[in-house]
Amino acid sequence: MNSICRVLLLSTVAFLQACVSIPADTSVKQVASQILYQQHLQNIASIEQFTLQGRIGVQAEGKGFSGGLTWLHTKNNDDISLYSPLGGQVAGITKTVDSVTLVDAKGNNISATDAETLTQNTLGWKLPLSGLADWALGRPTNSTIQSNTWDKLGHLITLKQDDWDIEYQNYSNQNGYFLPQKIVLRNEKVYLKLLIENWDIIDPRSATK
Repeated sequence: MNSICRVLLLSTVAFLQACVSIPADTSVKQVASQILYQQHLQNIASIEQFTLQGRIGVQAEGKGFSGGLTWLHTKNNDDISLYSPLGGQVAGITKTVDSVTLVDAKGNNISATDAETLTQNTLGWKLPLSGLADWALGRPTNSTIQSNTWDKLGHLITLKQDDWDIEYQNYSNQNGYFLPQKIVLRNEKVYLKLLIENWDIIDPRSATK
């Protein structure tokens, strides 16, 4: 009996030690993941200018759009062109510090104080341009983060900010920057999918040399 009790006791101790080690190991992995996440954000924090080409799909309150997209973003300005599936330009959006202007397929110029109002009134769906430049790069804006998750490499998987639920499904290496290739944005009224086929980053590190 003593021998049996000793075996049971040792087995119980071993089991308890194994149970204790799991949270500790998980905690270490979480800390490492957090460090990689912060390092990734620091790496892309200085990007202020990019050009991207890709495709955009939108569903909003019974209305939709699907087609091509080109976007030139600088620190203070944005130039976005939307194209039909056949390649014809549907709209051109120009944002400056002072205003946002949309030129439609007929050449009409419509202006507003922000891109969200402008696109809602002219296209029937809201383009969240005030945050989209950061979100497209795979980083949060400066506003409050409602929730976020990231993978073991420190790249965002999900982000909830400004009442948008954002999901990142793929990343690629662009001259040392790991940037998203597929992004899905949702809110109560809009489902927006962005497929980025080509990135062109103005590297701030080389610009300062």
